[in-house]
Amino acid sequence: MESFDVVQLAHVELYTPNPEGTLWFFKEILGLEETAREGQSVYLRAYEDWYHHSLKVTEAKEPGLGHVAWRTASPEALERRIKALQASRLGEGWTEGDLGHGPAYRFRTPDGHRMELLFEVEYYQAPPEKQSRLKNRPSKRPLRGVPVRRIDHVNCLCAEVTSNRRFFEEVLGFKLREQKIRGEGEELGAWLSVSPLVHEIGLMRDATGSRARFHHIAFWYGYPQHLMDLADLCMEYDIPIEAGPGKHGTTQAYFMYVFEPGGTRVELFGDTGYLIFDPTWKTVVWDVTNVNDLEKSSIWFGGNLPTTFYSYGTPPVKERVGI
Repeated sequence: MESFDVVQLAHVELYTPNPEGTLWFFKEILGLEETAREGQSVYLRAYEDWYHHSLKVTEAKEPGLGHVAWRTASPEALERRIKALQASRLGEGWTEGDLGHGPAYRFRTPDGHRMELLFEVEYYQAPPEKQSRLKNRPSKRPLRGVPVRRIDHVNCLCAEVTSNRRFFEEVLGFKLREQKIRGEGEELGAWLSVSPLVHEIGLMRDATGSRARFHHIAFWYGYPQHLMDLADLCMEYDIPIEAGPGKHGTTQAYFMYVFEPGGTRVELFGDTGYLIFDPTWKTVVWDVTNVNDLEKSSIWFGGNLPTTFYSYGTPPVKERVGI
């Protein structure tokens, strides 16, 4: 297999039953900029996202993941990964593309999460009034909210982590950076990346036993103090804070988890955690049967994670009537 044929998280589509509230949150609180509208969808980007969009918000009956898009290193890399997906029997075929990018190959994870691979992208071109004086920044830092700088990662809930983790490793070429287990190998979580970032995707076992649910989308600040500023805004504007500001042991990242008005959990990443440059990196394994690992891997600063962190995802689990 060619390592790192997949090189980047390109964009994420979220479903929302409250498009007005969701757009208000991402635009006015997190400072994302709207780049286009089409049908029931709105396309947005953070001020240091280079492409046409990093987030697509689509109106739907309930919150959930529309799809996750990954960019490959080249057209040839895209073809190699398509062959691997076809061999896995999880490939679904080509789409003509969307606003901001060319043809994309759709597939599902073993759990059922919708994803796609693409190479051709449209780069954002700022109008004169939004051009930054920094040539290495695609647009000015906005004056709205506490603006995030770029999309960082996604986290997907899985009925069973191991098969999904192996899929990302064996079919798409991701590297396993950190792992959370219990006892002799019961896998509770996996954090994988295709770059020096500690993860572009996390996989967590769904405490409800459900399949194909979404845990969170994360945006990056680079400055931990912005989490304090954002917490103040959330209090003022009645945005529920689930946890934080705090710091994970896994990934070493400063975080805060909030719920946007449509029901999706959003993580605000206060720094990079750490970067991995070692080509022979050995996976960091946390065994939660060890009390220290259990406490420090999830959170070592900022209190405790609530039970909802392990059970809430989108779409919400329906109550079973009469059982």
